[in-house]
Amino acid sequence: MRNVKIAPGEYYHIFNRGMSKQLIFHDDKDRARFIFLILHFQSPTIIQNIGRSVKLFVQHSVFNIDKKIKEEIVKNKFIELTSFCLMPNHFHLIVKEVEGNGMARYMQRVLNGYTKYYNTKYNKSGHLFQGPYKAVHVKNNNQLLYLSAYIHRNPRELKGWLNKENIYKWSSYQDFINKNRFEELLVFDIISKQFKNKKEYDEFVKTSPAKLFKDELDWIN
Repeated sequence: MRNVKIAPGEYYHIFNRGMSKQLIFHDDKDRARFIFLILHFQSPTIIQNIGRSVKLFVQHSVFNIDKKIKEEIVKNKFIELTSFCLMPNHFHLIVKEVEGNGMARYMQRVLNGYTKYYNTKYNKSGHLFQGPYKAVHVKNNNQLLYLSAYIHRNPRELKGWLNKENIYKWSSYQDFINKNRFEELLVFDIISKQFKNKKEYDEFVKTSPAKLFKDELDWIN
């Protein structure tokens, strides 16, 4: 799957899981940390005091990053984050490459940053993820819509979350159907503009035959 050519202007399904399917997110601080990274590492901008921002998000659902820093990130993006979902031992993203080699730079920053955090917190060493991240090119609009629905329905696999995935905090689903918590750091108009309103998208996710394609299914199975 990593043999796929990454090109500016194209969308990709990016995903990976823990080594031997081990947990990579143990608590809300872990999940908030990863979400902080996928949002704020879209550009080369250096962020200080990440731990403080993560603690704030866990407590109050806001990172409260300085407006000037956020504007700098948005101005210098080398990728664009469209959707995400964190599960206990894996994650899914939809990402658009903005400039050449942007995806590689982005994922290196995110995965290296999270691995260092994880190994320090849990007194571990070595690899956290099962090899390099996986990337599948989104070839057409139909695939993009089904992929979006699949990602946002993922939490229903977790105990107690069936038919409640629209309020799962660690997914972009609620950003699609309510207020976008992350503003310009999460850009999904390529999907949302295809629906009359947020309710119509919500119904699409709930009722569509959300599916993946062969490469993703082979990885999951």
